[in-house]
Amino acid sequence: MDSLKILVVDDESRMRKLVKDFLSKKNFQVLEAGDGEEAMDVFYKEKDIALIILDVMMPKMDGWEVCREVRKNSKVPIIMLTARGDERDELLGFELGVDEYISKPFSPKILVARVEAILRRSGQSSQEDVISAGGITIDKAAHQASVDGKVMELSYKEFELLTYFLENEGIALSREKILNSVWNYDYFGDARTIDTHVKKLRSKMGEKGDYIKTVWGMGYKFEATE
Repeated sequence: MDSLKILVVDDESRMRKLVKDFLSKKNFQVLEAGDGEEAMDVFYKEKDIALIILDVMMPKMDGWEVCREVRKNSKVPIIMLTARGDERDELLGFELGVDEYISKPFSPKILVARVEAILRRSGQSSQEDVISAGGITIDKAAHQASVDGKVMELSYKEFELLTYFLENEGIALSREKILNSVWNYDYFGDARTIDTHVKKLRSKMGEKGDYIKTVWGMGYKFEATE
């Protein structure tokens, strides 16, 4: 499959280069724009952009204007970048149809992880059915998980949970979000069922069970050490 096109819009060339370098390592084709007007020119010229990473504060057309214009014609996923941690900005972004909202400064690795997660949700991911991190390998087609080449005996939900962790590597996930995503809203019990499954999963992963970090007061985060 051809690499997916991502449009990075930011008036800081240094920021564009940073994001481009990390996305290119994941085999994405990165297009750049330094202001809102240039972004719209690129957007209309390139018909197959898979996702837009869009800065809010820009000359000529700001991020909100670009978002409004794009949403008139397209449902392409949009990640907004902002230096302001204003809740009103975030609410406005979601009202305009923004998919994710990331405040500067941010970790490029986290940004790439969110890009990949959004593309998977929208069915555009160029990733194959096999994903891996730190010696943990998931074969979704075979519904099989292994650690350092050794197959783990996982229940259906344990497999789904581990897959969800790998797909969202580096992102802190609340218990409620995990429950809604892995159990698909069809479980009406206590969110603490997550804790039970995580405990079993860690045990079956052996030493690499430590990859599943507890985020106190919130949930969990999967971080593999390469």
